[in-house]
Amino acid sequence: MEKLRALIAPINKVVFLICMHLTLLPFISPAIALFMGLAYALLLGNPIPKMAKKTSKYLLQVAVVCLGFGMNLHESLASGKEGMLFTIVSVASVMIIGYFAGKLLKVDSKTSYLISSGTAICGGSAIAAVAPVVKADDNQMSVALGTVFILNAIALFIFPPIGHWLGMTQEQFGQWAAIAIHDTSSVVGAGEAYDSTYFPGQESISLQIATLIKCTRALWIIPLALITSLIFREKNSKISIPWFIIFFVVAMIINTYLTLPSSLTTSIVWFAKKGLCMTLFLIGSGLSLDVLRSVGARPLIQGVLLWIVIALLSLAVIML
Repeated sequence: MEKLRALIAPINKVVFLICMHLTLLPFISPAIALFMGLAYALLLGNPIPKMAKKTSKYLLQVAVVCLGFGMNLHESLASGKEGMLFTIVSVASVMIIGYFAGKLLKVDSKTSYLISSGTAICGGSAIAAVAPVVKADDNQMSVALGTVFILNAIALFIFPPIGHWLGMTQEQFGQWAAIAIHDTSSVVGAGEAYDSTYFPGQESISLQIATLIKCTRALWIIPLALITSLIFREKNSKISIPWFIIFFVVAMIINTYLTLPSSLTTSIVWFAKKGLCMTLFLIGSGLSLDVLRSVGARPLIQGVLLWIVIALLSLAVIML
């Protein structure tokens, strides 16, 4: 492995950029893109980790906003109404269960809180927003982010086949993915994978519902940060507002009330889906053996426990 890395090191950056752009090909799905990124990271190593991380962050936000141009506000709200109720209940439940699970497993209190926040709302974005409020150090952040990252990668691969095996409709899977998967990238990716794999040629209903509910869920970063500042007694801490969620809603409003050429909206949505594939490749390329080692058993067990609880509870409610 080391010989292979040493051999390709001089051209690693070029090869990496080529692989990144290969995700734009029509047959590359979100799951394949993520797998490509994971494989590249573990085999050759990401030659531009900082740039990849920054690019994936902003590319995901642009992709989510562009998805709004393919959605009707009234239809989306009607479809996602039940999911919004799930969001309120699930966020509160995960934070409470996470607190006791962290205590039971003797996970550092701040790390435990970050993992719970990431599971309850929107993965890495929630962790990044809450971490400054609780004054978490780099190690606590890396452990929480690593835990969520690993579970996100697993979710994108296993959720669509599980949903198909259970006979879930596109609406049901969209709700389940938005509630039970952490990061927005994996939620949107799973919704797209479910539609394209099991409902080819049909409207991307899972993708639309998953995106809407997840964006609604992401807005809970704001009240959570406010509550966190009270719990940890940091009243002057800065709160990171997910502005791209606001622009996503604006894009839906524009698409609903303005008559845009279908060729334009189709192109924008295509860009969003392929941008998501590239995002997942970049996210996958951020995994390394160091990340895996930094997580440790107890935080990962806490993350898995919370994940199983929210996945099973939301599945039971949706399927009943």
